[in-house]
Amino acid sequence: MGFRDGFLFCDGWHPFCSARRGMGPRWRLVLVDDHAPTRAAVAEAVAAAGGALVGVGTSGGEAVALVECHRPDAVVLAVGLSDGDGLHAARELMARVPCPIVLLTGRTDPAVIQRARAAGVMAFLVKPLRPAELGPAIELAVARYREFEVVARENEDLKKAIESRKLVERAKGLLMERQGLTEAEAFRRIRKTAMDSRRPMAEVARALLLIEGLASQR
Repeated sequence: MGFRDGFLFCDGWHPFCSARRGMGPRWRLVLVDDHAPTRAAVAEAVAAAGGALVGVGTSGGEAVALVECHRPDAVVLAVGLSDGDGLHAARELMARVPCPIVLLTGRTDPAVIQRARAAGVMAFLVKPLRPAELGPAIELAVARYREFEVVARENEDLKKAIESRKLVERAKGLLMERQGLTEAEAFRRIRKTAMDSRRPMAEVARALLLIEGLASQR
């Protein structure tokens, strides 16, 4: 870790920087802003708060590459960038390499806030930067992103559970129709097959339905 061109950088290999606990930096951040004075102000505020910049860019095109390379704890992203709209870059980040995003903006009108939230921005910093606000904004973004991850996992688990239930229900109906089983008997048949083969019931149900589909095509 060291200063280059006025910024505090962490290359990811220095023992101080690689230790994420104990003596490590408070956060590892990527900064994307095309305004040199603002970059310098953010870098100074990050260092004063105990963090480290692991990458700095000036365009939205660099944002995804920097995050993919460094896997930071959060990204500080300006709304206006040299190649266009920072909110477009935020959408790209959330689609390709999701992470906590703090938007650095001089505009706080409702339209910008609404677009930022839709793009996945978790917190805001208003220009001119007040250093005391950086730490709370980063912490808020990280906390909100963790909540987002929990909800996303729960939704994915729920989606999978619903899909699995539908498969089992269809397979039960098939066994009841083809073999004259009761609903309880069909369920026990699927469950026993799953236990014997050490496979999820949904996989057994899917296999039964696939076999039936192939048979019906003959």
